[in-house]
Amino acid sequence: MQKIRYAVIGAGWISQEAFIPSVANTGNSKVTAIISGDTKKALTLADFHDIEHVYHYDALETALLDDVFDVAYIALPNSLHARYSILCANAGKHILVEKPLAVTIEESKAMIAAAKTNNVYLMTAYRLHHDPATLTFYDRIWRGDIGDVRFFSSVFSFNADQGNHRLKAEHWGGPLQDLGVYCINAARHVFQDEPIAVTAVKSQGDQDTRFTEIEETYAVTLTFPRGRIAQFIASFGADQTDVMTVVGTKGALEMSPGYQFQYGYSIKHRVGMDIVETPFDQVDHFGGQVAYFSDCIISKIEPESNGQEGLLDMEIMIAVERAAATGKSVALNLERRDRRPHLENARAIPITQKRLVL
Repeated sequence: MQKIRYAVIGAGWISQEAFIPSVANTGNSKVTAIISGDTKKALTLADFHDIEHVYHYDALETALLDDVFDVAYIALPNSLHARYSILCANAGKHILVEKPLAVTIEESKAMIAAAKTNNVYLMTAYRLHHDPATLTFYDRIWRGDIGDVRFFSSVFSFNADQGNHRLKAEHWGGPLQDLGVYCINAARHVFQDEPIAVTAVKSQGDQDTRFTEIEETYAVTLTFPRGRIAQFIASFGADQTDVMTVVGTKGALEMSPGYQFQYGYSIKHRVGMDIVETPFDQVDHFGGQVAYFSDCIISKIEPESNGQEGLLDMEIMIAVERAAATGKSVALNLERRDRRPHLENARAIPITQKRLVL
């Protein structure tokens, strides 16, 4: 079987804990290079995972010329997504970039343009677009299991560690970008539509030194066509909570956890006081998205969660920030997406126990 070669650019926690270990079980992909600012750490990871090539960030041009990878997985702070994505696209490499896509609309559009100009695929790393439980959740909503869907509600929070780059304003860090993006993306697909207005409030916390540069919490309301509403809270300053609920005219569906990758998911279907729960085995979200992207590259089919998908969520997050800053509702006029994450995108990749976190 043809295997697509991946380079990991940014060997931080998410690469060590989730991405690098996931690739071995895909069958159609392999990690062939690590590009990092910490060469010693990268060499240790490479030795552990049998990865042939290691480069420092300063040697990216050499890595591109050496032709040792087909896809760049960009797992850098948000402020660096555009720079490295465009460099790789210009060298003819496909790009899998962590969300949010970039830090500005202009950067996001430049990334999309670079991919198009160089005839490569840009995929936003929405791992849940390939998770069987999440896709079943959407499918049951779309087929009418709870009637006409009227509202979406979600809470996603955890206590962020002091000093984490996600708490830095220079990287456009914050709970909206790191957690809220999941809620926004889920709401859009639950309703199979784009929001038309947003209101929001934010909190800096209660004299918590973690939140001197960024917000502790966002509370957001998105208005969708036909009078439908989505509300969510995203926070870096509260205990771990991870749930989404969708309520229709004939019942409700709840998924908990709703977004994290470390657990198996469960869907609860409630009609009145009766509840039926459907558990799902844990699968490897990162392996699923890699297997899917490699299938797209081999088949020459643009991935569903392309740059445009990431751009739409960027536009909504920018509007959320404006609404929270002004205290006023912000109107949205977004291009409606026809492509949605369907069950055919699901990839049930088994979990591996071979991982090294330095």
